Parts: sequence; structure tokens; C-alpha cells
Amino acid sequence: ISSASSGITAETELCFQQLFNTSCMRPRRPYFEIMLTYILLSFISLLTAILNLLVIISVSHFRQLHTPTNFLLLSLAVADFFVGLLMFFQIVLIDGCWFLGDIMCTLYQYLAFIITSASIGTMVIISADRYLAICYPLHYSTKITQQRVKICICLCWVFSVIFQSLIVKDNLKQPGKYNSCIGECVFVVNYIAGLFDLLFSFIVPITVIIVLYLRVFAVAVSQAHAMRCQHAVTHQRAVTVTVTKSELKAARTLGVVVVVFLICMCPYYCVALTEHFLKPYP
Repeated sequence: ISSASSGITAETELCFQQLFNTSCMRPRRPYFEIMLTYILLSFISLLTAILNLLVIISVSHFRQLHTPTNFLLLSLAVADFFVGLLMFFQIVLIDGCWFLGDIMCTLYQYLAFIITSASIGTMVIISADRYLAICYPLHYSTKITQQRVKICICLCWVFSVIFQSLIVKDNLKQPGKYNSCIGECVFVVNYIAGLFDLLFSFIVPITVIIVLYLRVFAVAVSQAHAMRCQHAVTHQRAVTVTVTKSELKAARTLGVVVVVFLICMCPYYCVALTEHFLKPYP
């Protein structure tokens, strides 16, 4: 029996060598692959944090950038800044072992849930902002004020914290509850909570975003056609056209941001959606 045990320790590498019976096994991976992953993730993490920090500083410092739309971009930049910081925790997991303890594991996953939810909520508000700017330009400046946008952003973040706290409450009550061995970082959401998270964190928001941007696209096409048909315009009309072009350009730019974000989020939620439909209810 002792010779068999020594053979196992020689062939397998544990996360915690001194805890033979309870430690997780470290997966075998080529050294080059591990180092390449370390370098790439570290570069992406650092770049993400620095660029979003520049956006945060710029919008916060320069008063001329204090517009409702830029405040929404500021909220998105804050979320993405934390994404860059949280990626360092993912780097820790590259070799398959978690050395920071159950509480840090739970905190890392919990913050990731909140940031994702807040990002998607901000995307919905951005879509609504562009919808009102393009479809109701005469009422936009009076209806969409800095104060109202700030309130919407605060509510978005508060709702994200409360909602995700309810979704992952089992993990928060007992950190490391679902870990099968020491050195593992597992975060499990029960079926009903996961279904609610999938519904309100992805399906409903993406539906609202698509509907709003389809409406924006339809109005943008009709306005572009009307602009081409105009030959003689007064100075006042020219100013109106310029403003419209500016709003359309902003809508296109933010639309690209929203689409790229959703493309990045789709793989995770598509897998989650498939699992919820295929996995039987416990």
C-alpha cells in the first residue's frame, strides 16, 4: 500500500503537497503553454485596466465631457476597469489551483457576477438613450438630464448588487461549500436562481436592446433618405441636420460597442441556456 501511495505522489502533482488526502490535483500542462497564457492574460488585464482608467479620469475631470451619454460610458468604463482587475484572479487559476482561500474565491466570483449584471444594465440604458435621442430629438434634451442619468446608473448598480446577492446567497453564506478538494474554486448556482439570472441578466436585456436598436436603425435610414432629398435648406435647417448627423454617428458608435459586448457575452449565456434546458431539474 505504501509503495502504491509513493507511486501516486510521484506521478501526480498536488496543489498542496502536504495535504495528500484532501488537496486537488494540479493538471499537467506544457510549461510553454502556461507561460504564454500568463503573458497574454496579464497583457490584456493590464491594458483593459489602464485604458478604462483613462476614460474614467477623462470623463470625471473635464467638465465639457459631462454629458448624459458620457456618464453612461463612464459607468461602463468603471465596470470594465474592474473586469481588468478581476482578470488577475483568473490568472491565478491558470495552473488549475486556487491558493487564495474560499473567501477570496467567493468574493472574486461574486464581484464578477455584479460587474457583468451592471454592464448589461448599462448597455440597456445606453440603448434607451440612443433611442430617445434619435426617435424623439426635440424632447431629448429636456427629458434626459445629467441628474436623471446619474440616478439611472446608481439604480442599475444597486439593483445588480441586490439581484446577484439573491442569486448567489448560498455561496455567500458558506464560502467553499461546493469545493470537492482544497485548492479548488467552484461557484455553483442552483437551477431556479440560474434560470432567473439567465432570464433577467441576458434574455430580457438583449431583447430590449435589439428592439430599441432596430427602431433606431429604421429612423436613421428614413432620416438619411430625407437628408439626401433636401437640396435647398436654410441655415436653421442646416444646424438641425448637423445635430442629427452627430446623433446618428453616436448611435452607430455605441451600437458597435453594444454588439461587440453581446458577442463576447453570448458564448457563456448560450452554454448556460443549453444546460438549463438539457439538465433535468434536481
